[in-house]
Amino acid sequence: MTSPPSSIVQTSMLDALLGYHLRRAQSAVFAELMQTLSDDQVTPGQFGVLTLIHENAGLNQSTLANALGIERSTMVGVIDVLEKRGLVARQKSKTDKRAHALALSTEGKRLLKSVVPKVKRHEKDIACTLSADEVKTLVALLRKVAR
Repeated sequence: MTSPPSSIVQTSMLDALLGYHLRRAQSAVFAELMQTLSDDQVTPGQFGVLTLIHENAGLNQSTLANALGIERSTMVGVIDVLEKRGLVARQKSKTDKRAHALALSTEGKRLLKSVVPKVKRHEKDIACTLSADEVKTLVALLRKVAR
């Protein structure tokens, strides 16, 4: 993880801002996860998309975008990339003729299965200075902040 600002630099007001610390933590965690997944050519965002599609067969792009808190147009681009790689397939929805149901391909399932242990190790590494109770508390607090 990224080290805290040098003690030479006065952070003044920033040091007391929750948003400042959230951004620094997110940047450090994201950078490390990108490195962890680099050999698999998967971004942290793509990992989240693959995971939710796997866990929610037939999910459409709009629902997926809402679940991840991103714009639908951004989701279309992510799905396009994953589809071109042969990881995700768009299928006609059985319930909404205007929407596509998303499914992982065999290759998508294989890739996800291979990266999950790496992500779990990464999670263990970033939480190594926290107790199990502290991790639960932190996750609960972050959920409250994210609303």
